[in-house]
Amino acid sequence: MYVDKQAEFSDSQAVTATAISTNVVDLYPLGNAVNTNTVRDIGVGEDVYLVVQVDTTATAAGAATVTVTLESDSAAGMATAPVVHFSSKAFALAEMAAGATLVAIKLPSADYKRYIGVRFTVATGPLTAGAFSAFLAKDVQAFKAYVNGSNF
Repeated sequence: MYVDKQAEFSDSQAVTATAISTNVVDLYPLGNAVNTNTVRDIGVGEDVYLVVQVDTTATAAGAATVTVTLESDSAAGMATAPVVHFSSKAFALAEMAAGATLVAIKLPSADYKRYIGVRFTVATGPLTAGAFSAFLAKDVQAFKAYVNGSNF
């Protein structure tokens, strides 16, 4: 799977409490806000996927969970009026082992504001360890091996 650094939200980002991704993608070319649309639908056309992977196993003193959301906002800090375009389930600690892929979904068609990013929401936490990578990709690794002769 090819990962473009310009479409990467987090690269082994340590998460112990709720946080926005270390990188927020600016949808305006070269930051030019003159004569541009206030929203863009980046979920149509060729398939683009949001992928979130666990790089360092998450641990906590209790039973912490993490929910991942894809958001857009008119401000780079993602704090003005973020719009949630995708929200995952609350992942339990047992699901957040190193090497696990938590999310691999096709971007939903929607009106995305200028900046897009990923928010990691930690509940019943904090986490004592855990690192995640989140990025946009043109394809995902989704191969599944099946038992020989099985019926689908």
